[in-house]
Amino acid sequence: MFKNKDEFKIEYAERLSEKYGKTPNEAHILEQYDILGEMVRDYAGTDWRNSREYVLKYDEKQLIYFSMEFLIGRLMTSNLMNLGIYDICRDGLEELGIDISKLEDVESDAGLGNGGLGRLAACFLDSIASLGYVGHGNCIRYEYGFFKQKIVNERQVETPDQWLTNGYVWEVRKPKHAVEVSFYGNAETYLKPNGGYGIRTVDATKVLAMPYDVSIVGYRNNLANTLRLWSAQPSESNLPSNVSFEDYLTTLKELSHGLYPDDSTEHGKLLRLRQQYFFVSAGLQSLMRGFLRRHGSLDDFYKKTVFQLNDTHPILAIPEMMRLLMDEYGYGWDEAWKQVSNCFAYTNHTIMPEALEKWPIQYVQRLVPRCYMIIEEIQRRMLIWMSKVGVNEEEKANMLIIKDGFVRMTNLAIYCAYSVNGVAAIHTDILKKVTFKEFYKYFPEKFHNETNGVTHRRWLMYANPELSNLITDKIGDKWIKNPENCLEDLLKYQNDRDVLNRLEQIKHNNKKKLAKYILDNYGIEVNPYSIFDVQIKRLHAYKRQLMNIFRIMILYHRFKTDPNFKMYPHTFIFGAKSAPSYIFAKEIIELINAVANVINNDPEVSKFMKVVFMVNYGVTLAEKIIPAADISEQISTAGKEASGTSNMKFMMNGALTLGTLDGANVEILERVHDDNAFIFGLKVEDIEKITNDGSYNAWDEYNNNCELRWALDSLFNGPWCENIPERFKGIFNELMNHNDEYYIFKDLPAYLKACDEIEKYYEDKEKWYRSTLVNIAKSGYFSSDRTIESYNKDIWHLKKIDAKKLATQIKRNYL
Repeated sequence: MFKNKDEFKIEYAERLSEKYGKTPNEAHILEQYDILGEMVRDYAGTDWRNSREYVLKYDEKQLIYFSMEFLIGRLMTSNLMNLGIYDICRDGLEELGIDISKLEDVESDAGLGNGGLGRLAACFLDSIASLGYVGHGNCIRYEYGFFKQKIVNERQVETPDQWLTNGYVWEVRKPKHAVEVSFYGNAETYLKPNGGYGIRTVDATKVLAMPYDVSIVGYRNNLANTLRLWSAQPSESNLPSNVSFEDYLTTLKELSHGLYPDDSTEHGKLLRLRQQYFFVSAGLQSLMRGFLRRHGSLDDFYKKTVFQLNDTHPILAIPEMMRLLMDEYGYGWDEAWKQVSNCFAYTNHTIMPEALEKWPIQYVQRLVPRCYMIIEEIQRRMLIWMSKVGVNEEEKANMLIIKDGFVRMTNLAIYCAYSVNGVAAIHTDILKKVTFKEFYKYFPEKFHNETNGVTHRRWLMYANPELSNLITDKIGDKWIKNPENCLEDLLKYQNDRDVLNRLEQIKHNNKKKLAKYILDNYGIEVNPYSIFDVQIKRLHAYKRQLMNIFRIMILYHRFKTDPNFKMYPHTFIFGAKSAPSYIFAKEIIELINAVANVINNDPEVSKFMKVVFMVNYGVTLAEKIIPAADISEQISTAGKEASGTSNMKFMMNGALTLGTLDGANVEILERVHDDNAFIFGLKVEDIEKITNDGSYNAWDEYNNNCELRWALDSLFNGPWCENIPERFKGIFNELMNHNDEYYIFKDLPAYLKACDEIEKYYEDKEKWYRSTLVNIAKSGYFSSDRTIESYNKDIWHLKKIDAKKLATQIKRNYL
């Protein structure tokens, strides 16, 4: 591979000529991008090969991270940076007359995720590789992602995310590792040659799972792990005889068509369950087949493999591994259980009831009949255990796996896995004391807290290079590999006016870039000297984007009714997608856009306020928004957000948190203290009290708060209704009919007060940028490198790759 700029230029021109018959100046930008991507992929491929051979030679224990989504964004910049060849490629391309930044913009965000769950998984893969651990992701290769969001007449419209239109240069198709996944059919008993009885599945519909591998490059350590993406294709030899091939193809294509199909119908629910089983079965089969080939036996499989189940979606992996060990490889129940109960770990991401998946018995029974039999047997043995240890009836009711016609997936995971973790201190505490208190009583050793983190390489180094350079200039570059311990060295500069001024200038430069993007893409001119107040996250009622827009509506009302009202100029920035069937969330998006339209076109109010809804929010947009943000809106109802990760990204980039004591906000506050964050509102214990005593009444709040009442009434006839009578009455009804379920009304006065306080604080720029510096300095704890080290210490127990041995492997292959 190329070692310098001149060798890069020669190879780039040769490849372009060989593949497209073009010179660099003649080639189309898509061709230029494709060749660069291939060169970077192949450059990383050397590390990929060496890492794989190292693992095989030294029989290293491996982590498999099962997740329904990996929101990895674009890979060009991060791969170039992690490989240490960005400057070579940039300079070489420049001499060929090509601007690397334009090639970077050609790349589409990979359509493999939607929200924080997928972004967390992506951060984890980056940190696992960069820290020198062997860990791989498993997911589905979604052809059309979640969806591409458009705003039409102020409403969200979902269109296919055609992210694969120009191919995906980072993937490598691996047909030799394809496996068949079976659905439906019947479980039957048969006589084995040795005289014993076994169970097998017959008359099943089979689908070929084809793997596409993407290398996950560690930061300048020659290690590359794998993200394996499974695509559904027709079986080569086991086509169904009871349906036409066209019908079979239609059903098959659904499996890898898109992420999170609409589950408002029975068909959609079954499709979600089919997707979940498809990728875990494929992953397990491939791993076990490979392990057997190398070791001659699966006896030690659980000693060399650990599975992390990212939320409830992959939990069918548990009965599926039992099935494979018993039905395909001849192990008895006790032998199989010993393996399964010692190699699965489960991460819980929410206490929201609708997210604690449970499936109707008939769905599981019909789709994977043998797995359902195994789940029944797990429950039978669980009941025996309950009797032995004296579990009472109330506890039993909350712990059962199968109950009231449903299979409760979370209970299956907690009972079977050897580890269960929450993702923030407050979240884990709620899991232990409330949500899973019965399990915690009997299995306290299983429970861990692993506070989430984000990769500082992407979210600070690459997204905010000016800030990254300032940090390195002041404290050296050791923070890149050790952010938790080194970033705090910045604290010695908190009274250095030159550093604070540079922070202010960097923030202003980022705001100007974002302002230009907003003008170019939305035609809205925003003031880069205004406060950039940002809330970007998945749209859900508990995240309370509605409270934020109510605040903005009230500010508008003050302008219109109080001639003396003044405020510091604000740019309010939103970014959010709603699930296609989540009507309430889609109504909130419509309201945000309607309010934005009114405010942005008001000749007086728009001098002080602009509202921008960033369409089709994703990783690449976040990389533009976060470095420019002044205020990080983290205003979820206390006790509802498991952790959050946007709060960490904002903190790393010097935004101040305006939020509730929820999720990781609690741990942010512990580190930066009250004078560097603005916390307001009800606490978890306050909510528990008013919930338990039934004292809360939404109508009382409505009647006693005139500004709130005006905001709610305006949903029927306010300026944002645009002559459409009762345009937003659905929002009013949802709030009132559910007694303001997420306590927006109760927290609104405290929220407005905190907004005033943070605005006044911003006006003292020296104080503000001192707080900015403190947030950056304290953000090292929230690097996913720290999180991964914690997971490994508490749960996985992996060994780091030996750098010297890996270097020897590289040298041997090179020679």
